[in-house]
Amino acid sequence: MRYLDSHTQIVNWASEEFCIPYRSPIDRRMHRYFPDFWVEKEDGTQMVIEVKPKQHLVPPPKPKRRTKRYIKEVAQFAVNQRKFEVAEEFCNNKGMKFMIMTQDELGVIG
Repeated sequence: MRYLDSHTQIVNWASEEFCIPYRSPIDRRMHRYFPDFWVEKEDGTQMVIEVKPKQHLVPPPKPKRRTKRYIKEVAQFAVNQRKFEVAEEFCNNKGMKFMIMTQDELGVIG
């Protein structure tokens, strides 16, 4: 949030302002995805931003044994990918941009 407050080109922003419905690839049920931020820049550009650790953006490495933890990480990765797909489509339909930011873009040591 400090990043948004201190960025000179950002004139307005909100946190978890709206939800985007999506169907989970795991349970096939409808769920609601609340993107982290909605941002408006001084040039009128609107963006939806999701903040995630870098390791959540790549499939988990396959271990020698299929552990419960690995299965959970694979499921979460699949759900995140679906959320990102519907967010991209939602933003395209509304004339907004969708962006995923990691600790690299935010300047956070991770």
